[in-house]
Amino acid sequence: MVKKARVIYNPTSGREMLKPQLVNILNVLENGGYEASAFATTPKPHSARDEATRASKEGFDLIVAAGGDGTINEVINGIAPLDYRPELGIIPAGTTNDFARALHIPRDDYVEAARVITKGNVSKMDVGKAYNDEITNYFINIAAGGFMTELTYNVPSDLKTIFGYLAYLVKGAEMLPNVKPVPMHLKYDGGEYRGKASMFFLAMTNSVGGFEQIVPNAAMDDGKFTMIIVKTGNLVEMLQLIAKAFNGGRHIDDPRIIYKKTNTFEAFPEDESRLQINLDGDYGGDAPMKFVDLKQRISIYSNLKTDDISESSSVAPQVKNAEKKFVKKVDELPSDSEK
Repeated sequence: MVKKARVIYNPTSGREMLKPQLVNILNVLENGGYEASAFATTPKPHSARDEATRASKEGFDLIVAAGGDGTINEVINGIAPLDYRPELGIIPAGTTNDFARALHIPRDDYVEAARVITKGNVSKMDVGKAYNDEITNYFINIAAGGFMTELTYNVPSDLKTIFGYLAYLVKGAEMLPNVKPVPMHLKYDGGEYRGKASMFFLAMTNSVGGFEQIVPNAAMDDGKFTMIIVKTGNLVEMLQLIAKAFNGGRHIDDPRIIYKKTNTFEAFPEDESRLQINLDGDYGGDAPMKFVDLKQRISIYSNLKTDDISESSSVAPQVKNAEKKFVKKVDELPSDSEK
């Protein structure tokens, strides 16, 4: 029996370079044994999510999410709640392509990304669930609250399209002087934190906005988030922590950081402060919010080997050079004792 594949693609992704390659992508899937068809997302809210749900309920064997991290997130939200979940393929055509980066999927050749699917290397991956009394959403890469939420909302789309990873570095440097810790109450497996924090992360891969050192030991299939709580909002201290992250991930041992693996997490605002939640780069509601890691919830085609699901992928040389310069400049800043 011929297997059926549905490509859900965003026609505006990748500076609109994806659509002209669609026929070639479908041919790759057809030659790989699938009866392949395509669906173009529309401006209607949750277009990709609803099509993923429909195709799943129709019994499709494979759904391919072709677009940026937002398109992938929507497709995940269409599949994750269901009892029957088709296998998932990824064709990255966005800005940072965090999830594709973590899966070692080619990010500059759509046809080669499609060929990854036909190689048959399937990995079972975790999916995050975020919920409260009003909403339930799923995420595949990261949940965050605090400064990171502000950062992803404030990077202009044209800047992200042109510069990708470096856009976050530029915008982050611009916003750092305005960072103010937010009073939070955070609960996790075996502990809790109550006080001011500038941000928290629940990471499921090692790539956060293109930064691969923030969660150096993240795994995508262990049923646990890699949690980071950043307690300081002091500008110099924030710069020092970023420099430590760039310099071999040494920030995870810093006392201004809480770094832990956890299956569950709860976030509550304190003092009537608003605490916005970011899921895979987009607004995901306001706290209070609960989170749970659904272990190996979805089967995804990747270029990963069984033993390197938690390994870091390569970083471009120009990015490495920028990070080294950043670390050097931070090292030149006066310490508290020199002030």
